[in-house]
Amino acid sequence: MGTAELNNTKKELVGWIQSLTDDSTLSLLNFVKLSIEDKSADWWEELTETDRINILRGIKDYQQGESMESSEFWEGLNNG
Repeated sequence: MGTAELNNTKKELVGWIQSLTDDSTLSLLNFVKLSIEDKSADWWEELTETDRINILRGIKDYQQGESMESSEFWEGLNNG
C-alpha cells in the first residue's frame, strides 16, 4: 500500500471511528489498540461472545474467499 493510499485509509478510518455510536464496536477497537500496545493480557478474553462469533465468522468468510477489497466496499457504498 502506497503512502498516499495509506494516508487516505487512515483518514477514512478516523472519520468512521468518530461517527461510531455502537459501544461494542468501540470496545472491540479499543481492545485491538491495547493489544497492539501490549497493555492488555488477552483482548480476546475480554470480548463479548457475540464479538467473538462475528470475528470468527469474518475470518471464515475471508478464508472461503467471501470478501472484497475496501475500494469495492466504498465504491458500492458511494453508489448506493
